Amino acid sequence: MAEARYYDIRCVQGEITLVDIDNGVIESAGTSYFDRAVVRVLGPKGWGILTRDHVEIDSKREIDALVEAAARLSAVTGDQIDLADAPRALLPVPPLGEDPRDVDLEEKTRLLAGIESAARVPEVANTRARYTEGIDSVRFLDSSGNEFSYEAVRSGFSVIAIASRNGMMQMGSERDHITTGFNLRDKQDLGRKAGEVAVSLLDAKLAKGGTKRAVLDQELAGVFTHEAVGHASEGDLVREGASVLAGRIGERIGCEGLVIVDDPSLHEFGFIPVDAEGVAVRRTEVIRDGILTSYLHNRETLAAVGNGVPGHARAEHGAPPIVRMSNTFIENGDATYDEIIAECKDGILLIGSRGGQVDPGRGVFQFNAEYGYLIEGGETTDMVRDVSLSGEILTTLHDITLLGNDRKMSPGYCGKGGQTVPVSDGAPHILLENATVGGRGI
Repeated sequence: MAEARYYDIRCVQGEITLVDIDNGVIESAGTSYFDRAVVRVLGPKGWGILTRDHVEIDSKREIDALVEAAARLSAVTGDQIDLADAPRALLPVPPLGEDPRDVDLEEKTRLLAGIESAARVPEVANTRARYTEGIDSVRFLDSSGNEFSYEAVRSGFSVIAIASRNGMMQMGSERDHITTGFNLRDKQDLGRKAGEVAVSLLDAKLAKGGTKRAVLDQELAGVFTHEAVGHASEGDLVREGASVLAGRIGERIGCEGLVIVDDPSLHEFGFIPVDAEGVAVRRTEVIRDGILTSYLHNRETLAAVGNGVPGHARAEHGAPPIVRMSNTFIENGDATYDEIIAECKDGILLIGSRGGQVDPGRGVFQFNAEYGYLIEGGETTDMVRDVSLSGEILTTLHDITLLGNDRKMSPGYCGKGGQTVPVSDGAPHILLENATVGGRGI
C-alpha cells in the first residue's frame, strides 16, 4: 500500500425539504434524506479520494478499509501536494429560534402559498415561490487525531413575480434565508414587494448607457464584492494563474478606507463552525485600507501560494473540499445614504442584481441590476430598467469615492467546481466615479 502522509473523513447525514408553488399550484412538496462520506488520503504525492454512502465512522475496520482503498488511488497521482499547518477549533452553532423540524410539511406549504399569493398584485401574470430547508449533521476525523461534529440548520425561500402589459413583461424577486431557525412566518410583505416591483418596472424608463457616477445599493455592491473580488482572492485561482490579484499582496488595489472581508464565523447564511478540513475559521481581511493583504486558502493552497490563512475549505455533501467564500462583504464607511445621493449630483442609483458574469483572470465583470433610479441634482427621480454595470475590477476598486454606513447582507448560493454552497454577501451603499453603465435608452 502507498504511504499515507495524511487522511481525513467527512460524513454528512441529513435531509432536504423542498416546496415549489407555481401560479397557486403546488408542484412539489417533500423531503429527501442522504448519508454521504468523503475519504481523502494524501499519498507520496497527491490525493486519493473516495466517496461512499452510509459509512459507519465509528467502525475502525470500515475506516481502515476505506483509507487503504483511497491510498491505492493516491499512488497513481503525479502532482506534488503539501499541506500547511492549520489551527483546529469548533465554533458553537447559533441557537434556533424555531426548529423547522417542528413544523409539518402542510403548514410550510400553507405559509409559502401565502407569500406566493401576496405577490399576485394587479397586473402580475405569473408567480412562483420555493421553500428550501436543509438539516446537516456533520462528523469529521483525521489522521492527526482531530475530530469534530456539529449540526447545521438552514431555512429560507424565494419568490418571483412577472408582470405583463401589452406584450411587455417585467420581473420582481425577493428571497430570505437564515441559519437560525424556521423562516416562513410573516413574510407576505416580501411577496408583495416582488409583485409591486414587477408592476412598477412596466412604467420604468429605459436606462441610457454611458460613463457616469453610479450609486450601488447594498445588494449589487455585495454581488460585486463576491463575484469580482472574492473569487479573484481564492487561493486555487491564484495558484492556477487565473486571478488578476495574483502577485499583488501589499499593493494598493483600491481606494483609501476600503476594507473587504470574508468571515465564515459570522452568523449569516454562509456561517460554518469549522471548515471542511477541520480547520478553525475566522475573519480574513482580503483588502485593508485599499491594500491587498490576504488570499483565501485551504491547507493545500496556503502551502503552495502563501499570503493568507486557511479555514476557507468548503464542500457540498459527498464532494471533496475546495477553496470557497462564506460571508463576503465591504465594511462600513461613514457616509449616510442621503450624503451619497447628494454627492452623486447627477448619475444613477443601481438596485439589486439579476446576475452577470466575471472573468477573475482578465479582471473584468458585467452585472445586471434589477432596476435603478436616475439621480438629478442630488436627488433620485425617475425609475429605470434594463440597466447594467461593467468594468475592470482594479479600476472600479479605485473609483469608489464614498462608502456608506448602512451595510446589509444578502443570502444566496454560490456555484464553483460543480458544487453549490450557501453564502452571503453584502456592502453599504457605495458611490463610484466613472462607472460604465449599460442601457438601451436613447
